[in-house]
Amino acid sequence: MGRFYAPIWAFLEQNKCEVYTAPFDVLLSRQGADTVVQPDVCVICDPTKLTEQGCTGAPDLVIEVLSRGNSSREKKDKFELYEESGVLEYWLVSPMEETILIYDRNAEGKYLGRQPAVAGMTVVSKAIPGFSITVDKVFAE
Repeated sequence: MGRFYAPIWAFLEQNKCEVYTAPFDVLLSRQGADTVVQPDVCVICDPTKLTEQGCTGAPDLVIEVLSRGNSSREKKDKFELYEESGVLEYWLVSPMEETILIYDRNAEGKYLGRQPAVAGMTVVSKAIPGFSITVDKVFAE
């Protein structure tokens, strides 16, 4: 998480957006039910969403790091929750494969996947204009 948090935090230092890491509660509503999640990393650019308990509503960017025990939940359940709740950009990071999958929300509210990011590539965020990070830096030992 730190490999994302630190560069995003440094980039946002002069920005209205804030970056948070788990444990940080995000309350999302989906089909009339409230769900609390704790994304590995999230960026919130609307300060009215921030409360003493965490965030109420969709962050602009969510980054989830996959592990052997959580991959199906992140790829299905959280994908659907984040998409339906209005998260603008969702990154799935696979340390095992050293890849980053990025999904952007389109005008119809559905996620469109980009080309998987692998070694030698740079990932550019659409939700945080101007922010980019190299895949090599994320997975450097």
